[in-house]
Amino acid sequence: MKKWLQKTLVITVAMLTLGLITPNHEIWDVLDNGQSNNGSQNRNILARESTEQETVLVDEYVPNEVPDELTNYDSLLTAAKEQTYIKFGSKIAPVIGDEFEERIYPKLEEVIEQTFNSMDEGSVKYLALSSQPSGQYSEKIFHISHGMSGEDLLRFHVRTEKRPQEGYYYNFHYHTADDNFVAHHSLGDIYWSKDTPPKWLS
Repeated sequence: MKKWLQKTLVITVAMLTLGLITPNHEIWDVLDNGQSNNGSQNRNILARESTEQETVLVDEYVPNEVPDELTNYDSLLTAAKEQTYIKFGSKIAPVIGDEFEERIYPKLEEVIEQTFNSMDEGSVKYLALSSQPSGQYSEKIFHISHGMSGEDLLRFHVRTEKRPQEGYYYNFHYHTADDNFVAHHSLGDIYWSKDTPPKWLS
């Protein structure tokens, strides 16, 4: 299983189960090693899990003291990264993923953080991320909007550029509502090659 997909799956399951299935839970060993359990082992694991769950719920319950703003911010960043890798697809992600993580994502994170910090507490909890990046050769990665009004605040895009004598580049940029999404605010470029890149989502 690809490392980034596995990490995303672990985080998602941990969040959905409210921490009952943690990253060091037995289920991840089974999935990671590709071993299948027979029926009796499944029953033993389920019996053990139900006992552990009762213990966790009674003995180890700690109230969630993380402010809603941080939870929303973290989930927004997680969703943003997931949407980006969905856009890359299985053909592009292995080639540019490391460079994206190193050079582009920190800048993207900074822009989201600045927007987050510039908003009042009441509006922050209504921030929403678009659900599907565009395919083919379209630019859209994701948009961040105000969930109540539906108005976009930020639009993150990637454009495929062919530069003479050099080849193809991916230009990562964003647009803001401040200037009606006219200006391109660059996050950086990543070189593909002289060959035509595959379509997004492929």
